Amino acid sequence: MRFRDLRPGDRARVVDLGALDPQLRARLLSLGLIPGTEFEVERVAPLGDPVAIRVRDFQLGLRRSDAGAMEVERL
Repeated sequence: MRFRDLRPGDRARVVDLGALDPQLRARLLSLGLIPGTEFEVERVAPLGDPVAIRVRDFQLGLRRSDAGAMEVERL
């Protein structure tokens, strides 16, 4: 499934970063969002963007348009 299909409270695991922009891909990798990493969707802004996820011990905000192509596995 894709990142854009997740809802608040969902737990997921990164399967593949897909066809993301190379700069965004490098940034997400440097933040620890590598294949196999588990995360939880904590909040979604009122208009649907950005999405706050909890990865390891920090919260990360992502735009659905940026991370929408990321493949995840719901846990």
